[in-house]
This record gives sequence, C-alpha cells and structure tokens, in this order.
Amino acid sequence: MQKRILVVEDEAPIREMVAFALRKANLQTSLAEDADQAQKLIATFVPDLILMDWMLPGMSGLELVRVLRKQDLTAAVPIVMLTARGEETDRVHGLEAGVDDYIAKPFSTRELIARIKAVLRRVRG
Repeated sequence: MQKRILVVEDEAPIREMVAFALRKANLQTSLAEDADQAQKLIATFVPDLILMDWMLPGMSGLELVRVLRKQDLTAAVPIVMLTARGEETDRVHGLEAGVDDYIAKPFSTRELIARIKAVLRRVRG
C-alpha cells in the first residue's frame, strides 16, 4: 500500500518539486501551504509521515509540531523538518520539539527520499 505523505511548505515551487519527487518514488502526496491548511487535511486523514517547513505564514512549523505531538491522533506520526534554518541550535530545537529527522535547504531530492523512506522503515518496524 502506498504511503501518504503530507507536505507542508509555503513556497509553491519547493512544494511542487517535493511532491513530484515523492510521487516519482511511489509515495502518495497531499499538499498544504500553511499550518491551518495542514490541520484541516489531518482532520480528514492521518498521514503516514509529515514533511514540514519551519517558516510558515501564521503558526510556524515548529509550533505545529508541538501541537501535533500533543494530539492522540498525530502524536506518533513521523515528522521530517525541511527548512532553511540549518544551524545546530535550530536542528536541536526541532528535534527536541518532536521532529524525527531534519533536512536543511538547499537539499537533494535523492537524499530527501532516502531519509523519508528510512523514517518510514523505522516506524513500520
């Protein structure tokens, strides 16, 4: 069964590039451009993994991670942070908030897919 990935990214070109790479890797995608849209989608289905930008309009991706970790429905859903905030302190804050992996922009789509599949393998097992 195809895994369903929710991509939460406010920059349309990056969102579309990531969605294309995920689909090419046989992963189903749903797209959101901000935290509000992501929460509305999550109310209709629980994704197998969430790929999220930190810097979103309105609620930040980091704030959304904290919200999702407190909800029974999404507490165990793996989250990969995809962001331009690549400093060590940012990565530590993300991981401490509940992110399962952290990828800094710019990034390779090959590495992105490999990391997503690795996280999915860990949660499946």
